[in-house]
Amino acid sequence: MEFAPIVEKVAFNLLKYAATVLPENAVKVIKTAYENETNPAGKSQLEAIITNFETGAKLGIPMCQDTGIHIYYVEIGADCPIDDLGKIKEALTNASIKATNEVPMRPNAVDPFGSNSGDNTGRYIPWINWEIVPGDKIKIIAFPKGGGSENMSTVKMLKPGVGIKGVMKEVVDWMIFAAGKPCPPTVVGVAVGGGADIAMKIAKKQLMRPIGEPHPQKEVAEIEKKLKKAINTTGIGPMGLGGDTTCLAVHMDYAHRHPASLPMAIAIQCWAARQSAAEISATGKIKYLHHKIKE
Repeated sequence: MEFAPIVEKVAFNLLKYAATVLPENAVKVIKTAYENETNPAGKSQLEAIITNFETGAKLGIPMCQDTGIHIYYVEIGADCPIDDLGKIKEALTNASIKATNEVPMRPNAVDPFGSNSGDNTGRYIPWINWEIVPGDKIKIIAFPKGGGSENMSTVKMLKPGVGIKGVMKEVVDWMIFAAGKPCPPTVVGVAVGGGADIAMKIAKKQLMRPIGEPHPQKEVAEIEKKLKKAINTTGIGPMGLGGDTTCLAVHMDYAHRHPASLPMAIAIQCWAARQSAAEISATGKIKYLHHKIKE
């Protein structure tokens, strides 16, 4: 079977819906935050956010002017009958070009030594995270990542002696420093261990989890809960203008580390938690996971 045309069609749909329709779990969490908000400024900002994403979904237009830099997570089953990954990469790139023109999405791929490519593609962009998994399916997540929240993501190399309490302090201190810059209320991905690059990859992948889904390991889930509470007690609030909800969720994970180092990464997602996912079976059947998409 020729998978590339299917992948291109699916990836285009994923980018379109990621930019225009907020996943249902994100809608629910933000509306709950609005109902519970006691600060008038915070409540007005949440109301504006809700108006934005409801208007985007109704009219099929981006919910925010920053439609992100294009990132894909691609899981390929070890038994999937694909004979040319190069064609899959080309299909994903073509989907980015098409989505830029037709959604439309703001062209955000800028050459550091030159100009904007104009179509959201360029050197290493779209960035594709490949993973081989058991089974015979292809899973694609489109994750167009906004610049404001990305600017406030960070990696810190801590001294191992600070332990998990030290990690927690660094997270809260960083989010206080970030304040309103990442367009809160945010989702905060945290990872410890591995190396500098490994920690950031793990932290960013936490932003793929359904908002508020706890880590399966109890002690990690407890840390997530404590960090969320601490960040929300800062009073930074929606868009940094004050309020009860600065953070919608903290998602944390970890990797084993070298004895001499304690890498810690923080990846931040703004309220516009843009992502959409689909699975393609070995026979070409498509199942959309985040949105109800009609072919």
